[in-house]
Amino acid sequence: MNESKGAVATPLCGAGGGHAPAREVLLNPGPVNVSTRVQRALLRGDLCHREPEFARLMTSVRRQLEKAFAPSSTHTSVLLTGSGTSAVEAAIMGAVSPGRKLAVVTNGVYGERIAEIARRQGIGVVAIAPDPKTNLARFETAAPPTWTAIPTRDQVVKALEDPEVEAFAAVHHETTTGLLNPIREWGPLARARGKTFVLDSVSGLAGDAIDLEGWGADIVCGTANKCIQGLPGISFVLARPREIERMRARPPRALYFDLPKAWDAQEKGAPAFTMAVQVLFAFEAALEELLEETVAGRIARMARVANLLRDGFKEVGLELLLPAEVRSNTITTLALPARLTYARLHDRLKGKGFVIYAGQGGLEKTVFRVANMGALGEDDFRGFLAALRASLSEGACP
Repeated sequence: MNESKGAVATPLCGAGGGHAPAREVLLNPGPVNVSTRVQRALLRGDLCHREPEFARLMTSVRRQLEKAFAPSSTHTSVLLTGSGTSAVEAAIMGAVSPGRKLAVVTNGVYGERIAEIARRQGIGVVAIAPDPKTNLARFETAAPPTWTAIPTRDQVVKALEDPEVEAFAAVHHETTTGLLNPIREWGPLARARGKTFVLDSVSGLAGDAIDLEGWGADIVCGTANKCIQGLPGISFVLARPREIERMRARPPRALYFDLPKAWDAQEKGAPAFTMAVQVLFAFEAALEELLEETVAGRIARMARVANLLRDGFKEVGLELLLPAEVRSNTITTLALPARLTYARLHDRLKGKGFVIYAGQGGLEKTVFRVANMGALGEDDFRGFLAALRASLSEGACP
């Protein structure tokens, strides 16, 4: 793991100052800090994506993904050059037949994004929004109360029993707030009713527990540059082979995002389109590290450092947005202290070498987020807590 660097003083209400730190600790939910091993993988050299050496690389990455997340060989993998949203969009476009609908849990920005992807493709949407009265937030915000709530079992069942609904989609870890959805409960509900379960686990894989087979996840979307600790530019879909075949029988809604087309090409050892070759080298190295640490070990590390941070937040008097039972292992959302704007706090911390993350939408003026993904050690997080304590002690700005 990398060591944290020394702090650099910053003016009371300024936007930094002094010399820039030698290394920034990224406490945003991706891109994340990566290891030297992953960085060095970018330097393996130039390679044509139609050569057998690239076929070996691509196959290595696919097999390692399957070993990490589907060790019982229940799911196959498809790689895409693009962000995590590209994987989600490809999955949604392939999972629903013409004239059928998608049921989707909309309790955050990313659930709402899934609904928007479907609508733009002409797919009917049955939105499953929580009752605002079940809001779990521990302090008042201007965000929709549905962003800090979870739909009831009955709400999910009602949507799934709609005969026009073919697929059900949900977000594993809503990075909007750091909320962890109860997919362990929802997946079997979809399976029992014959619905395809599409899971956005872009921020969840390798950060929070998941059992693709046991929890009934049919199509799972992920990315390289969050808890797997790779670099931006590669995403992937893990799907049951029968789901690839179902997609093949439907009229494709896209060319680039046609998952069966991509899968067929990758099975033959050549991508359908040019891939981010050097980023794939880095992804291979990141997956090697993940398998060495083990997925269970990575998840345990994320939980351990999240607890370290949350204990530190409480010591300095910060309020956490969500109760412990629904928090993910990798993001904590906190109330901004009175009379201290996000911009001021961000700039003070960045001047000390630490990058935090703003709230989204109705949360942007009242909260900030701290992620603990990436190739970071406990010393990095202790250094951040010291820098946070110092930044808060500098007082509010007029």
